[in-house]
Amino acid sequence: MMNEQKNNPLHGKRLDFILEALVEYYGWKELGRIIPIRCFNENPSIKSSLTFLRKTPWAREKVEQLYIKKLY
Repeated sequence: MMNEQKNNPLHGKRLDFILEALVEYYGWKELGRIIPIRCFNENPSIKSSLTFLRKTPWAREKVEQLYIKKLY
């Protein structure tokens, strides 16, 4: 099990850390263009976005994949 996580770039990364890194790198406007969801385009905030992403697996998956893409 330890070997499985060794190659996982998301291992140990909290959703708030991932979202803050993406907002810092892309900004809300660009992030909303790349992943067109309301919480990124209308009155965006970390808190409201985290609430939505925690309840919406497909959106969280898109955010995590974008973070991985940014890393490599």
